[in-house]
Amino acid sequence: MPEVQSSTQSDGQLTQRFIEFVMVQAQQAAFCLGKIPHPATGETAVNLEAARVFIDHLELIREKTRGNLSKEEDTILNKILAELQMTFVQVSGGSTESEKISTSSEAAVADHFEGKSADHDEDHKKKFSKSYGE
Repeated sequence: MPEVQSSTQSDGQLTQRFIEFVMVQAQQAAFCLGKIPHPATGETAVNLEAARVFIDHLELIREKTRGNLSKEEDTILNKILAELQMTFVQVSGGSTESEKISTSSEAAVADHFEGKSADHDEDHKKKFSKSYGE
């Protein structure tokens, strides 16, 4: 049976570190959405696919920690996710092209883990969809 490691940090320190982690992920997403300029050049660039990855990571964290976060942690995580998702929709202009790209790559990954080949018949692939605009 695996050992449970006990933390030597207080709950306050863990909360602070969790919030810092969430903020770093949010800053990376904001950078990819062109909301934060590059520190060296001062220019902004939009990379919707990378932004989607960071937003999806935060959603994963929210799902996997459901019921285990303090009120403060839960509030901050939900607020940041809502803001990033709204910004994503605004920056993408509600574009479905990036969703099509993400959907096809997610299906390819799912097929890989299910042992299916990439040239498998399109009708037999699982369909994934994610929309931040709803």
